[in-house]
Amino acid sequence: MEIEKGKTAKYLKEKRPVPKEVTEQLKQFTRAKKQMLNALKEGEKTVPQLAEALQLSKDEVMFQLMSLLKYGFVETGEIDDMDEYFSYKIKK
Repeated sequence: MEIEKGKTAKYLKEKRPVPKEVTEQLKQFTRAKKQMLNALKEGEKTVPQLAEALQLSKDEVMFQLMSLLKYGFVETGEIDDMDEYFSYKIKK
């Protein structure tokens, strides 16, 4: 049997297809990421401000923000006047 170099991913995709649920979850995450980054282009926002702007729950916004923070898309800004929420901004 002759082995083709660089064909491992293609082989695995054929043998183990990705479930549709996983594909849909990835699409939803990507959409939410784009929406969040677009909202942050307007300026720094807190979790409640993003939740209101995007019509998402605070929990969902927090999950997305922590993912974006982890992978270096956003960074924390100042804390609000009531010392409740940090603001978040796009990382430069």
